[in-house]
Amino acid sequence: MTEQCTTEDTTAVPIDLSNQFLMAMPGMVEGSLSGTVIYVCEHTPKGALGLVINRPTDLTLGTLFERIDLELEIAPVKDSPVFFGGPVQTDRGFVLHAPAGDYSSSIKLGDLALTTSRDVLQAVAEGSGPARMLVTLGYAGWGAGQLENEMAQNAWLNVSANLHIIFDVPPDERYPAALKLLGFDPVMLTGDAGHA
Repeated sequence: MTEQCTTEDTTAVPIDLSNQFLMAMPGMVEGSLSGTVIYVCEHTPKGALGLVINRPTDLTLGTLFERIDLELEIAPVKDSPVFFGGPVQTDRGFVLHAPAGDYSSSIKLGDLALTTSRDVLQAVAEGSGPARMLVTLGYAGWGAGQLENEMAQNAWLNVSANLHIIFDVPPDERYPAALKLLGFDPVMLTGDAGHA
């Protein structure tokens, strides 16, 4: 006998999706987050914050650094794309990186750190910054209980995050790579998946 998922009481069993990937289910997540893989930086009873890791923009790090009056000549870093991190605060930069250095606005995230201060970019320009990083403009955010409700409605699949996918897999291959961590092919997904 199978149980049906309901959305009546999502607060009964607290879930923590920090350090997880969320993969948008086709037909369930629309707009700017459709087809995304999101790395969840923080998930608490107050809400969640994550960064889209598979949506590069036309803006390069070299151009971004010019705009903030930093000189970046390190190749291939200067040609790396800046990512659309989500629809919230799209004028603000977020740097997801392997921990390195001591920056003024960093949050430790297990094997990673999230930094929002300029000093991490200054360190990159000087050649002493983190070796592995993903820079985004904006983030994806959820209020208290919102992500839990979306999970109960099967809008997202989740799996433990994988650093190789964040930093080494080409952006257009990150969604299928994240799904493979769950053991299936994205071609098999439909908007009705996950319903019992």
